[in-house]
Amino acid sequence: MELSEANLQALTEYLRKTLDPDPAVRRPAEKYLESVEGNQNYPLLLLTLVERSQDNVIKVCSSVTFKNYIKRNWRIIEDEPNNICEADRIAIKSSIVNLMLSSPEQIQKQLSDAISIIGREDFPQKWPNLLTEMVNRFQSGDFHVINGVLHTAHSLFKRYRHEFKSSELWTEIKLVLDTFAAPLTELFKATIDLCHTHANDATALKVLFSSLILIAKLFHSLNFQDLPEFFEDNMETWMTNFHNLLTLDNKLLQTDDEEEAGLLELLKSQICDNAALYAQKYDEEFQPYLPRFVTDIWNLLVTTGQEVKYDLLVSNAIQFLASVCERPHYKNLFEDPNTLTSICEKVIVPNMEFRAADEEAFEDNSEEYIRRDLEGSDIDTRRRAACDLVRGLCKFFEGPVTGIFSEYVNSMLQEYAKNPSVNWKHKDAAIYLVTSLASKAQTQKHGITQANELVNLTDFFFNHILTDLKAANINEYPVLKADGIKYVMFFRSQIPKEQLLVAIPFLINYLQAESVVVHTYAAHALERIFTMKGSTTTTLITPAEMLPYVEILLGNLFKALSLPGSSENEYIMKAIMRSFSLLQEAIIPYIPTVISQLTQKLLAVSKNPSKPHFNHYLFESMCLSIRITCRGNPTAVVSFEDALFLVFTEILQSDVQEFIPYVFQVMSLLLEIHTNDIPSSYMALFPHLLQPVLWERTGNIPPLVRLLQAYLERGASLIAANASDKIPGLLGVFQKLIASKANDHQGFYLLNSIIEHLPPECVDQYKRQIFIVLFQRLQNSKTTKFVKSFLVFLNLFCIKYGAIALQEMFDSIQPKMFGMVVEKIIIPEIQKVSGHIEKKICAVGITKVLTECPVMMDTEYTKLWTPLLQALIGLFELPEDDTIPDDEHFIDIEDTPGYQTAFSQLAFAGKKERDPIGEMVNNPKILLAQSLHKLSTACPGRVPSMISTSLNADALQFLQGYLQAGSVTLV
Repeated sequence: MELSEANLQALTEYLRKTLDPDPAVRRPAEKYLESVEGNQNYPLLLLTLVERSQDNVIKVCSSVTFKNYIKRNWRIIEDEPNNICEADRIAIKSSIVNLMLSSPEQIQKQLSDAISIIGREDFPQKWPNLLTEMVNRFQSGDFHVINGVLHTAHSLFKRYRHEFKSSELWTEIKLVLDTFAAPLTELFKATIDLCHTHANDATALKVLFSSLILIAKLFHSLNFQDLPEFFEDNMETWMTNFHNLLTLDNKLLQTDDEEEAGLLELLKSQICDNAALYAQKYDEEFQPYLPRFVTDIWNLLVTTGQEVKYDLLVSNAIQFLASVCERPHYKNLFEDPNTLTSICEKVIVPNMEFRAADEEAFEDNSEEYIRRDLEGSDIDTRRRAACDLVRGLCKFFEGPVTGIFSEYVNSMLQEYAKNPSVNWKHKDAAIYLVTSLASKAQTQKHGITQANELVNLTDFFFNHILTDLKAANINEYPVLKADGIKYVMFFRSQIPKEQLLVAIPFLINYLQAESVVVHTYAAHALERIFTMKGSTTTTLITPAEMLPYVEILLGNLFKALSLPGSSENEYIMKAIMRSFSLLQEAIIPYIPTVISQLTQKLLAVSKNPSKPHFNHYLFESMCLSIRITCRGNPTAVVSFEDALFLVFTEILQSDVQEFIPYVFQVMSLLLEIHTNDIPSSYMALFPHLLQPVLWERTGNIPPLVRLLQAYLERGASLIAANASDKIPGLLGVFQKLIASKANDHQGFYLLNSIIEHLPPECVDQYKRQIFIVLFQRLQNSKTTKFVKSFLVFLNLFCIKYGAIALQEMFDSIQPKMFGMVVEKIIIPEIQKVSGHIEKKICAVGITKVLTECPVMMDTEYTKLWTPLLQALIGLFELPEDDTIPDDEHFIDIEDTPGYQTAFSQLAFAGKKERDPIGEMVNNPKILLAQSLHKLSTACPGRVPSMISTSLNADALQFLQGYLQAGSVTLV
């Protein structure tokens, strides 16, 4: 694509169409842009539109399209096409910083994000001048430009907060500090001076405080990994200014908005975060400043209101106190009982109260409320911070803190009892207090795993939780109902089993509650209880104990999906999946209704898939229905196919990318259940599965390979008879996969199935080419993963076609090649093979090479016979060699950037491991002994003399053991 006016005009039109609400206009435009992504100059055309277009909408649209293009394509991945040519990469890097800094804020943000994505890959090695170019702009004095630089630097450096330590990371951080720390400190001081100068100018202050927030965030990122020498030397400058900013109160920066945090709140909360970082990680160096910050933050907490806009500030301030009180040498600051009482009274209790804003979220924004409350993403909420502070204080003062709070809990419960309809919030706070007091350690899997022994959880459950759960009206006091359900879920490992069994019918009942939060919590609680393990490996709650409730449980779960706000509720769908898994055969009578409801739901969500977890559990539930029913009655598979194939066809035809990998997995499961030939409906689909476009998407590869394996396992003779013209297509897929480091193992899965199942006459003409393809890959790019798979394939081939065929195949490609493979690959690498079945295949294959391949006894290959036997005994007896060379790095499919649907494995569609040798060989060691015996009788005296002269003593001893176990001797 040339940088021409015509192309700019055309691109403008396509971008405009991508904003059209009509899918008939929008989708073709999106497809077109996708098709030209790989063309040279495409990104430069987008940047030209950002710079020159007169239409602001097109400017913004170009910048967003450019950022997403960079996100998808900048990282160069081995084996994947590189969509951005080197000339474009250089041109982008040379112009983007200038363009970003001269653009309006809305566009600046998009380009800044693009710079940080590029920087993540190219900085510092391939973009050494990025930092100097940015730092030089600090001198401009234009805060629009300075804030652009700071925003970009923040995007670039914030990853230092969560990256593992490594020498490359430290080298990069050192380079950044050398270039950036001093100018950042000078900018910090200059900005604070300007704040004093412009103390009465609201417009200027807003810009300056935006800069200070970004500077404070950069301080956090640059200090996170370790305390840099520069910041240690300049701690006085930074901490004194942070202290002054914490205590600053400028009326011009206060906002009337009660919801949205203003600049002053955001800055103070970041400073609290920075102080907490230093208190936790660099307490010795920070000690002189700590008392001042404790005082500042304490005053901040007792003077800040309950409005939502202060939530982040208050939670960060409390988190600072929590991190300080956990450190042994600060414990003297909290020892005084009056201090503890004061903290409890003035900080913890007020911040545990259920506010009007919480009530509003509970009723009107239930999804966000649940996410914050259940999934721990309430890290920035007051309640969570107060809870962490309680835990921190309990570390050294468990007794006194429990005592103080017990009084509060009792008085709150008494208030509630006086007038429940007015004072229900008191009970809510009491339950929250008990939960935070009692929980010392928690995991997602088991709930609370360690509890405060001073709190009697069972008594509290009996006296205060069960009463609420038993109430006849399931829709009264929904917040307290949700609290009660959450209490059961949290303390499920502490509450005796008998009490859980008492609670289960109530939880099933609450699936019908009108409140989204209540019925979601009920579903989640049931799902968690159903996963609990008993004293043996079985589940704590047994299917027999659930039998009386099966009908009402399934009925209420499916009804809950039709309640307003829950049509795609992932917790309910997960509870459906878990109920199926627990109840097993007990669900069979309900399967016809269940599968019809699941199919209708699938049809509905396939129109616009938006909840990945919900969709995943939906497919898992389908797989469970199929497995459970067909375990005892394989012929029932036909009725599942009748129910599902219509929707599956719709999904495949509409190309619903998110669902296609799932559809292939469910189809594999169905096909594997068939015992006779493949039904014609599957055979009609077979040619379509080989279309290259399907294999372009990484997420499709594992389920497609598995589906093709199912075709080969169940219908090899049918494919040989009616679809032999498709075998080159199958081998084409193998060739594509084997060329990729990320997917070569999938290529081997497919190849092994072809070798194992297709009749030899179908494969004969392709065998030589298959070996040549494998050798080319071995020469060009030898990795441990490839070698392991290659060894399994060679031995499987040997078992299927015989050792002589294997040797002749190698030597026909190149004379003496067989010897090279045995010497250079099999003997040194066989120890790396892992997996019981894989090792068995290799053992049987090598045994055949040793005992059924005459050239191993009578040519120059004979010198390899004893080393190969030694390697085989090593495979039996030595630990697996799991070392991987330093220069090998595999990119996981999930790590590849961009928007491709990654593959999600369905647990309940799992493929049974297949043993191609099966019952033919139960014990490979005894097979070796018997085969050696047979060989020695054919050529008496040779085998014992080869073994006694060359085999090491340990291996010889093991071999004697095999011969004894097999009751044979060598002659």
